[in-house]
Amino acid sequence: MKHLLSLESLTVGDFRSILGRVDGFKRNRRSHPRPLEGQSWAMIFSKSSTRTRVSFEVGLRELGANVLFLNANDIQLGRGEPIQDTARVLGRMIHGAVIRTFAQSDVEVFAQFSGVPTINALTDDEHPCQILTDIHTFEERRGEPIVGKVVTYVGDAACNVPASWIFAAARLGFELRLAAPPSYHPADSLLVRAGGTLGAVIPGLPADARCWYLQSGGRVVLTRDLSWAATGADLLYTDVWVSMGKESESAQRVRDLGGYQINRDLVKRARPNALVMHCLPAYRGKEIDADTLDDHAETIFAEAENRLHVQKAIVDWVVS
Repeated sequence: MKHLLSLESLTVGDFRSILGRVDGFKRNRRSHPRPLEGQSWAMIFSKSSTRTRVSFEVGLRELGANVLFLNANDIQLGRGEPIQDTARVLGRMIHGAVIRTFAQSDVEVFAQFSGVPTINALTDDEHPCQILTDIHTFEERRGEPIVGKVVTYVGDAACNVPASWIFAAARLGFELRLAAPPSYHPADSLLVRAGGTLGAVIPGLPADARCWYLQSGGRVVLTRDLSWAATGADLLYTDVWVSMGKESESAQRVRDLGGYQINRDLVKRARPNALVMHCLPAYRGKEIDADTLDDHAETIFAEAENRLHVQKAIVDWVVS
C-alpha cells in the first residue's frame, strides 16, 4: 500500500511516475479512467482551505469516488479522540483519506492505523501536493525538466512550503536558493534529513551564504541577500509571511520580512523567461506586489488549476 505523507519518502522514480500521469488527466478530463469507482474517500480537514479542498473534492469525484468532507471539529477528533482511534474506525469504512492538519505526526499515525491510502494535503511540516504541482507547472510552461534550474524562494523559508522544496531538490537535482533573514532559515537538521552536506562558500556566493550540497547534484543556498538570490533565477516563488497558526506573530513577521518581496525590480534580476509563482492566497503589497502578481497572473492561476490535475495523478499513483 502506498501513501503520500512527505516528499522526503519519494524516490526520483516516484516523482516521475506521479508527474508523468498529469497530462493525461488534464487533457482528458471528461473521459479519463475512474479508478475510484464505487469507493468512498474521506477528506479530514483541521485547517481552512480553498484550493486544496475544492481541487481534492472535485478530483476525487471525477475519479469516481464518493467523498465525505469531515471538519475535525465536527467529528470526535475535535473532542479529543486520539487520531489512531479515529483511523481504526474510518479504516473499516472508507477506501482512502486526504488529511489537512497541523501535526505531521497525525497524518503518519492515521496512515499507520487506518490501513488505507493516505495523502498529506498540508501539515505544519510539509505541503507535498503543492510542490508537486509547482514542479509540474514549471515543466509544463517551460517545456523542459526542472533539473539543473535555479529556484529562488523569497520570504519565510522555515515553513512547510520551502521544506517540501528542499526534499524535491534532494531528488530532482536543481538549485534552491532560500532568501530570508537568518531567523527564518530552515533548521540544519532538515537539510541533513534531505541528505545535504554543508560545504564551503564558493566564489560568487554572498559572504553570509550557507551552501548545502545534495546527493542529487543540486544544492540549497541559504542567504539574506535577496538581490543575489534572484539573479539568474529560472523561478521566483513566494508564500505568505504569516502561515496558519502563526497569526499571533503577525506584527513581528511583517517587520522582519518587510523587505522580502517579489516585485518588478526583483523580477528584472531573474532570467528573461523566468516564471513567478505563488501558492496562494496572496497578500498584495506584502510578499508580492500587485503589479507583479497581475503581470504573472496567467502562470499563478494556472498553477492553482493544476492542483486538480496533479492531485488526481497523486491519487492514481497511491492506488496503483
